[in-house]
Amino acid sequence: MADINAATWFEIPVTDMARAVRFYTKAFGIELHEVTMGPSKMAWFPMAPNAPGSGGTLIHDEGYVPSREGSLVYLAVDDIDGTLARVTEAGGRTLLPKTNIGEHGNIAHFEDSEGNRVALHSPR
Repeated sequence: MADINAATWFEIPVTDMARAVRFYTKAFGIELHEVTMGPSKMAWFPMAPNAPGSGGTLIHDEGYVPSREGSLVYLAVDDIDGTLARVTEAGGRTLLPKTNIGEHGNIAHFEDSEGNRVALHSPR
């Protein structure tokens, strides 16, 4: 595992898929691809096979409960301030404002439409 990033996939639990898709579409200006796999309803974030980073999805299924506790997913963005503004416009709220982490850039945390704590990272 020395030559790869540890994370390869993430799942963000949702209780209302349509609301969550609207939220992430508005907050990030992206299109999510809705998929059903067995009992799981998913909305995949844009992915580039064989590119660095991780793919991921919103997921609605038994046993998936939105939460502000537990694991924290960091989504890469170019502009944390602009993204936090869109998060607020989409119905979310800032939990940790833009915070400098030295040579590694900046981070922030927000609460999404489903009650999940999600983070942002920007190298600038």
